[in-house]
Amino acid sequence: MTPRPFPQEPEAEWDFRLDRAGLADLAETALAAARAAGANYADIRLGATRRQSISAREARLDDFSESVAPGFGLRVLVDGCWGFYGARALDAATLAEAARRAVAQARAVAPIRTLPVFVEETAPQQAEWIMPMGVDPFAVEARDKVDLLLAVNAAAQEAGADYCHASLAFAREDRFFADSRGSRIFQSRTRTQPSFLATVVDKSGSGRFATRESLAPARAAGWDYALSCDLVSEAKLAAREAREKLEARPVEAGVMDVVIDPTNLWLTIHETVGHSTELDRVLGWEANFAGTSFVKPHMLNDLRFGSELMTIRADRSQDGGLAGVAYDDDGAPRERAEFEIVSKGVLRNFQMALGQAHLIGAERSNGCAYADDPTAFPIQRMPNISLAPNSSPCSLEELIGGVERGIYVVGAGSWSIDQQRDNFQFGGQLFYEIRDGRLGEMVRDAAYQGRTIPFWNSLDGLGDASTYRLCGTFTCGKAEPMQLAPVSHGAPAARFRGLSVLNTGR
Repeated sequence: MTPRPFPQEPEAEWDFRLDRAGLADLAETALAAARAAGANYADIRLGATRRQSISAREARLDDFSESVAPGFGLRVLVDGCWGFYGARALDAATLAEAARRAVAQARAVAPIRTLPVFVEETAPQQAEWIMPMGVDPFAVEARDKVDLLLAVNAAAQEAGADYCHASLAFAREDRFFADSRGSRIFQSRTRTQPSFLATVVDKSGSGRFATRESLAPARAAGWDYALSCDLVSEAKLAAREAREKLEARPVEAGVMDVVIDPTNLWLTIHETVGHSTELDRVLGWEANFAGTSFVKPHMLNDLRFGSELMTIRADRSQDGGLAGVAYDDDGAPRERAEFEIVSKGVLRNFQMALGQAHLIGAERSNGCAYADDPTAFPIQRMPNISLAPNSSPCSLEELIGGVERGIYVVGAGSWSIDQQRDNFQFGGQLFYEIRDGRLGEMVRDAAYQGRTIPFWNSLDGLGDASTYRLCGTFTCGKAEPMQLAPVSHGAPAARFRGLSVLNTGR
C-alpha cells in the first residue's frame, strides 16, 4: 500500500483581519447604493469564514481539509419589506448591483406582505472586537494536529478499544458589519472542537458493540484548549468504559428518579428550552423546516415552565461560550443578550432578532441574530443559554444521596423531540444505577422520556457551581436554506423525580 502524502498547509485566500480598510470602503459603497435605490434602512456583513477539519481512524489519516469562504450579505428595508442579496464576489461593482437587486426584491414582496417589518431605532456602534485566545489553531503545523489524533486512537486501542475515530474541527469568523445608521463593527472569533469515538466489539459472534464518545465540549478557544482536554488520557478511560458498557446488564425500565450530568443536560436544555423560546418559532415562521413551539406569546410572565430551582440565562459573555461575541449580526451589543429566559421557573423572555420585538409589544430585540456565512440572511439564533447553578451548596453526591431508585446519566447520546419541542426522548453515553442513595454498577440501553413542562417541574435537586460545566455544539441547524450555528449551554448536575426510563434495547 502506497502511503498517503503528508498534508500541506493550505494557504488562506485573503487574511481579512489585515484588510479592514478595504472592507469598510466596500461597505460604504453598498450602503450608498442602497440609499440611492430607495432603501429606508440597510445593513451589510462582509468577511470570511475559515474552516479546518482533520480526522483519523486508528493509525490512518482519513481527512485533512481547509476552506476559506469570503463574501457579503446586504439587507435592505423598503416600505416595510426586507430585501436581501449575498454573493462571494467582493468588489464595488458587485456590491452596487447587489443594492439595486435587494431593493427590487423588497418591492416585489410588497404585494404579498401581511405585516410591515418594523426596525427599532438603535444607537450607532463603532467598535472592534477580537476574541481573546491562546494559540491560533490555524498557525499550528498540520503534523502536530495529526500526531495528536493518532496518539488518541493508539491510546484507546491500547486500553482495549477495537476501533477509534478521532477528529479536530476549527473555525474562524471574521466579520465587518455596517449599517445606514452609522454602525461600523469588526469582529473575529475562533472555535475549536476536539472529539473521538471509541468502539468495542463482542467477539463471541453476537454482533453487539458499544461506544463511548469524548466528553470534551466544543469551545470558543484556540489550539491550547484542544491540548488542555488531554484526549489521550480520556481515550484510555473511554475504551475501558465502553467495554464495561458492553458487558453491563440492560437497564430495568420504569418510572424512577434521574440524576443528569451537565454533559447530558446541556442538550436537553438546547432542545426543550433553547428552541421552544425562539420567537420566530413561537410565531410560526420556522414551521416548514424546524417546527414551531408549544410556547405562545400570551404565556410570557405567566407560564410555569419549571420548578423554582429553574433559572435559564442567556448570555454572549460566558468564557468559552460558542455564541460569545461583542455584537450580534444585527449590530446589537452583547449586553442586550444578558437576560433571563426563565426566572425561578416562570417564563420571562423570548429570544428576538431585529424586527421582531414589536410583534409582542417589546421595545427592542435582545441580541439574538446570527448568519452562519457572510452571504446568509441573519436570522434569530440562540445566544449561549444556560441553567444557573444552585446558590446554596449542593454536590453531585448529595443529589445521588436523595435517590432510592434511579439512574445517573453522563454524556449526550441519541435524542428525539417533536416539532413543538414538547414530547422528547434523550439517551446518553453512560448510565449508572442508583440504589438507596448510592451510585451502583453501570447499566446499558437506557433513555429518559417525557414532556417539557412536566420534566422541568420535576426538577427538585440542583448542583452548585462546583458541578457546573459548559458544553455545546458547532452545528445547530435551522432555516431554509439551512444555517448551522455554534452555541453553548452550561448546566450543573440536576435531579429530576419520577421520569419514565426506557430500555432502548428491547
